[in-house]
Amino acid sequence: MELGSADAFDRMGTLGVEEEFYVVDERGYPTSGTDELVYDADPPALLEDRLDHELFKCVIETQTPTCESLSAADDALRRVRAALVEHADSEGFSIAGAGLHPLAVWRELEHAEKPRYRAQLERIQYPQHRNTTAGLHVHVGVDDAEKATWIANELRWHLPLMLALSANSPYWNGYDTGLASARAKIFEGLPNTGMPTSFAGFEEYAAFERRMVETGSINDRGELWYDVRPHTGHGTVEVRTPDGQADPDRVFAFVEYVAALVEAYAEEYEDASDPWAVYESTGNGPRSGSVGHDHRRELLDENKWRALRHGHDAELLGRDHDETVGLGELVDREAARLGVSGIRDLYESESGATRQRRRRGEGVAALAESLMLRPDGLQTQG
Repeated sequence: MELGSADAFDRMGTLGVEEEFYVVDERGYPTSGTDELVYDADPPALLEDRLDHELFKCVIETQTPTCESLSAADDALRRVRAALVEHADSEGFSIAGAGLHPLAVWRELEHAEKPRYRAQLERIQYPQHRNTTAGLHVHVGVDDAEKATWIANELRWHLPLMLALSANSPYWNGYDTGLASARAKIFEGLPNTGMPTSFAGFEEYAAFERRMVETGSINDRGELWYDVRPHTGHGTVEVRTPDGQADPDRVFAFVEYVAALVEAYAEEYEDASDPWAVYESTGNGPRSGSVGHDHRRELLDENKWRALRHGHDAELLGRDHDETVGLGELVDREAARLGVSGIRDLYESESGATRQRRRRGEGVAALAESLMLRPDGLQTQG
């Protein structure tokens, strides 16, 4: 039985980035390629033990090394991308980035043979059979399990904002869904996904994780696929909200934002005399002087819906859920409060969903080409 431990939370501020990509053929269509890239060929040294496949043989995952700074994380994700593109090219494949590949037809694609995925397919059935999603996961190290759980609780309000900025999956099985992030809705079809509840301490989270494994609800702790979680193996807070991206600048903006949020909330936690008081509130509201927000999940879900439906045009409920605020204003507030610039650049640039729809108007070939990564790991221009 694979369970984590509070002891894993022993380092503050380390960074790691996991990215899921599509293996595509010369036309840019998703194709089975992970057997060749993960098992049959020796990857570049940088990718050793940092390359894996996902449920479908057309989806491949990379992991950066553990990084000590933002600049190191930026450098690592770019080098990992370039190594992946080079490795794929050597085997006759290309790499594309998006939350859902618009030309992926799940009924025509092969599932991986890995026993873990076969067990998931048997247990979950249809929702997992169609799960061609690709996401971005950001890990930030936290040096205390209680602190990590509290930070994960607090990060929940920020997740819809990240989803709106990352929205890069308007097409599903070639169909324009009318959503900015159809990936988010497709992935929510799986169990143990979406917006988590808050937890009143690490032991409550650990007990939940333990019960899910012991009752056979999941096979291992990695199958708790919520949008944010304390990662009890890596000792990190893991944000799993954004759509997959082709442009590394967009990825780094989320790394910068998540890192700044974790740092700010860690300071708030450490400065508070009783940071958990907000979770001990009554129907009359939080206890006087408490810090943090014990948001109702239903209101957070409303924000997530607005984000995945409208993307950059979303209007979200504010921090106290007593006002409706445009995404641009929320981004400005967050960028100024935390001293970050990447999320503002994301908002001011064309969204992934808009870009895909624009390129689709130029033809299927143009759309496929626009999602492919260049040899240096950057996105194709245009």
